[in-house]
Amino acid sequence: MMRLSTKLVRPSTTFARYFSTQANNNTASFDHGVKKLGIIGAGQMGIGIAQVAAQVAKIEVFVVDTDKDKLAKSLTFMDGVLAKNVQKGKMTEAERAETRSRIKTADSIAKFSEVDFVIEAVSENTELKQKIFNLLGAMTPPTTILASNTSSISITKIGSNTNKADRVIGMHFMNPVPVMQLVEIIPSLATSDETLQRTLALAKAMGKTTTTSKDMPGFIANRLLMPYLNEACQALLEGVGTKEDIDLTMKLGCNMPMGPLTLADFIGLDTCLSIMQVLHTQLGEDKYRP
Repeated sequence: MMRLSTKLVRPSTTFARYFSTQANNNTASFDHGVKKLGIIGAGQMGIGIAQVAAQVAKIEVFVVDTDKDKLAKSLTFMDGVLAKNVQKGKMTEAERAETRSRIKTADSIAKFSEVDFVIEAVSENTELKQKIFNLLGAMTPPTTILASNTSSISITKIGSNTNKADRVIGMHFMNPVPVMQLVEIIPSLATSDETLQRTLALAKAMGKTTTTSKDMPGFIANRLLMPYLNEACQALLEGVGTKEDIDLTMKLGCNMPMGPLTLADFIGLDTCLSIMQVLHTQLGEDKYRP
């Protein structure tokens, strides 16, 4: 899931636990080998990944976004989150300062010639992601792993035109990143076992639990979640119930922590639409029609 709508909803701990998993990380003692992490995209996802990498994994992070205003707003938001963590006793002031000192910003990917691992977190646009990965393939060291935070687009397709397809992998974080426990790992057809193991090890170092999905549209999470949200929108369109009644029915009748329409707004309706379009066009079944 890529970003929030303008209406923010604070998820409950129940919500965080519900969409998490206790799957075992089979990383053994594999070293992720990441000392410098590059992140492309300073939206809600990108800045959340940066915070967790710097705070939990204690890795130096470079965040890149061509929109300087967006970058500044995201940093301000993160600073507010860190400050609240200090106030609530979740971290010390020294830990906050250390976390913040590990995060640096830039408006181009020129700095990525030094990074060991890159996570792309831009909008769900196949052409844009392919362009970014082609540039990264040409300018990053041969051993650098290129990960996409895509929530639905084929990893094999994203990495198909790079000069190191074996180093391309999917790393789908859940939103909001500092709260949600799960990272969905998606190897492409060309991803090497070393790339997979290093990615699993990095996710573990960031305090995350992982599941591994085949490189199919929507992967596991959104293959199951998005049709549910889409059907709720269809029920609202047909007048089956009001927004409040649909959400309340699923919360109290099915023990869902959040109603589907509230959840769709939390994710962002534009993001939900993009994912459903991928499912519909790639799988070709009417049940995925947005």
